[in-house]
Amino acid sequence: MNLPSSMRAVRLEAWISAPVLVDIAVPVPTGDEVLLHVDAAGLCQSDLHVMDAPAGLLPYPLPFTLGHEIAGTVVALGDTADADWLGAACLVHGVWGCGACRNCLRGRDNYCLRLAGGPVGGGLGRDGGLAEFVLVPHTRHLVRNPHLDPVAAAPLTDAGLTALHAVAEYRHLAAGGTTLLIGSGGLGHLALQLLLAEPDPYVVVVDTRASARELATTLGAAGVAADVSAGVELLAASGRGAGADLVVDFVGAAATLGDVPEALAPGGALVVVGSGGGAVEAAKGRRLPQGWRMSAPFWGPRADLVRVVELAHEGVLQAETSTYALTEALDAYQDLREGHIHGRAVVKP
Repeated sequence: MNLPSSMRAVRLEAWISAPVLVDIAVPVPTGDEVLLHVDAAGLCQSDLHVMDAPAGLLPYPLPFTLGHEIAGTVVALGDTADADWLGAACLVHGVWGCGACRNCLRGRDNYCLRLAGGPVGGGLGRDGGLAEFVLVPHTRHLVRNPHLDPVAAAPLTDAGLTALHAVAEYRHLAAGGTTLLIGSGGLGHLALQLLLAEPDPYVVVVDTRASARELATTLGAAGVAADVSAGVELLAASGRGAGADLVVDFVGAAATLGDVPEALAPGGALVVVGSGGGAVEAAKGRRLPQGWRMSAPFWGPRADLVRVVELAHEGVLQAETSTYALTEALDAYQDLREGHIHGRAVVKP
């Protein structure tokens, strides 16, 4: 296709500041690079953390285009890129691993050793999808999307992928057991759907927002509460015994993690996804029960994104979305900051 020379993009140009909508050059792919027309890009709470970060906290050079949840169509290729991708509708796996370190070779590309201490991928230190076009370094970061609408698909690349990676290892605890899910927003409402797909689940959702609790009830949560202690009481009244076999915290604040030791049942697992500044003392013989397990997963590997797309196509996963134009992206971020987004905000350039 004939590409324009310039495009609009939402760029972060200074730390502790709002992004700006500016005109920049459309990148030209070389080598293994791939150029996508952006069909939809999701917004994320982590974008707000990036904007609010002081200089020196994050290893990202400025400026760069925000937006790490990307659905698009391949419109141009570098001279050594795989020509089979031209014209393909696809999703972008946001962790742009090297493909050669031991973690990448083992399919753990979300923990690429060469990304430590630097930019993660598009929208996180490198130019992302809040623009009309985005340059992706290699087709290994793409997943084909032949069936899903781009607006529905874009949030799956982080919210859906992170949710699946967070709960996949502990699905056996959710099946026939009790789960306390803390935070039912952009990621949490997708994790809830995954947990409810297990046999005989009992999931109690904790969220301070009435709208999020209402959404969780609509999706099928066994109970909802405004704080962790009330959620623990609902678990105790479930008839399955006290405590949670699995606690998944998408908030990670002191107010949520502080009560987790009393919430876990013996042999229970805590998965901390949110970065709200809370902490739990991990020690045997203290407040945590016997046989506790704890993890703090990051995003997810490309292979899990393939599975997320399959689950969405099968109807297991569906993101709640609010749609904005690219010119409304700054308003969308403000709505996200003020808690007005139910599910995920998605921009259509």
